[in-house]
Parts: sequence; structure tokens; C-alpha cells
Amino acid sequence: MSFYETLLAATASDRNALLSLPILHDATVGHVTSEEYRDFLTQAYHHVSHTVPLLMACGARLPPRLDWLRDAVAEYIEEELGHERWILDDIRTAGGDADKVATGTPLPETELMVAYAYDGIARGNPVSFFGMVLVLEGTSVTLATQAAQSLQRGLGLPQSAFRYLGSHGQLDQQHVGFFAGLMDRLEDPADRQAVIHAARMFYRLYAAIFRALRPATALSLARAA
Repeated sequence: MSFYETLLAATASDRNALLSLPILHDATVGHVTSEEYRDFLTQAYHHVSHTVPLLMACGARLPPRLDWLRDAVAEYIEEELGHERWILDDIRTAGGDADKVATGTPLPETELMVAYAYDGIARGNPVSFFGMVLVLEGTSVTLATQAAQSLQRGLGLPQSAFRYLGSHGQLDQQHVGFFAGLMDRLEDPADRQAVIHAARMFYRLYAAIFRALRPATALSLARAA
């Protein structure tokens, strides 16, 4: 079994726990509110705006034995530049205040996920960042395109309000094979374990963001009403 296959198997329970969240299921069938969609975009902005800085930090701390990985990091940087601006455009089109989002602060759950990513690079093993890549791109491939189409129908918003979700779903599908190839080139057991551990943590941290977007108490009150 390749390491990529091992990585998927080792993180399956955490991935399933994330994908089973009611808010994600509701997004794929268009059963979320405009406010929930804007809230999702707000948190997406606050972590996506760190993608390029995190990639730069990862590339800078890679040891000489992983020099080959720098080319991949550079390619990721080129493709990820400016995606946070897509999100701000979507927020404006969806009726939100993009300027307020850009100058605001994230939910604590989002801040913790971003902080954990930086900490893993600086204090631990820089390849741990690829655990975050697995979680965010894997979730996007599974849900983004379908959610964008369902939400557009359900919310009655123009297609231009879903550039981030629609484009990211397509881009991340293209990245799957590329990412798998990178993971299969990791030979050091410590590097492999760092990616597995980080991925499991990021599934939990990302799930916490979605739980915060729709707190259980608020959901219970809505159903009771």
C-alpha cells in the first residue's frame, strides 16, 4: 500500500466525522441560510488568507533532504495566490460586508486551526502542513462543487457569489493526483507520521469551525420553532 493510501486509511474515521456534520449535509442539498453561507465565507477568508504565508513558511523550513518538495510548494503558492480575494468578492455578491470581514477577527475555532498550522511548521515538522492540505482539499473535492450548485438554487444568488466554492472544487480535483504523488515520495517514517498526525488534528479543528457556525443550541431552537 502506498503512503497516500495509508494516509487515507489512517484518517478515515476523522474524515467521516467531519463529513457527517449536519451543516455540511445541508449545504450539499441547499438547506442553509444566506447568513450561514456568509458566515462560512467569513471563516474561509480568515484561514485561506494564511494559505500562501503558511506555504512560504513550510518551504523555508524544509530540510535539505526534502529540497525536491520546494518545487511543489512553489507550485502551490502560484496557484493559491489571491484566492482570499475571491472570497471577499463572493461575500459582497452575497450581500455581506467584505470590508468588515477583511478587517475583522475570526472565530476562536478558526484562529486555533491557523495557529496550529503555524506551530506545526515552526515547532514540529514542516511537512505537517500537508496534513492541512489533505483536509481542506479533500473536503473541497467531496463537497464544494455540489454545495455551490445546491446553494445557488436554494439561496437564489447569482453564480458569481460562488466563485470560491465552484473554482476551488475544480482546482482541488486537479490537485488530488499531484498531492498523492508528493506523499508517496515521503520516505522518512517521521515525516509520514507528522502528516498523519496533523491530518487527524486538522479534521477535528476544521470540524470545530463548522460546529461553531451552527451551534447545537441554536439548531435545537430552530427545530423547536
